[in-house]
Amino acid sequence: EYIDSYVFNKVEDIRFNSTVGKYVGYTEHGVKNAEAWNKESDLAQEQAQLESYCKYNAAIDYSVVL
Repeated sequence: EYIDSYVFNKVEDIRFNSTVGKYVGYTEHGVKNAEAWNKESDLAQEQAQLESYCKYNAAIDYSVVL
C-alpha cells in the first residue's frame, strides 16, 4: 500500500492512498484540492510512482525479509 500524505500545521489535509486509487481530502481546503488533483495529471503521477518504485522495491524487500 502506497500512501502520500500532505500535512500543514500538524493537520493532514490530503492523502493519496493506493488502495483507494485517488486523493482524499480531510479538511475543507484539502477536499477542494483533492477534487482538482484527481482531475489533473497529479493522479497519473502518483500511479506511476506506485508502479515504478513501490511495487518494484516491495518485491525486493519481501525477498530479503524471507
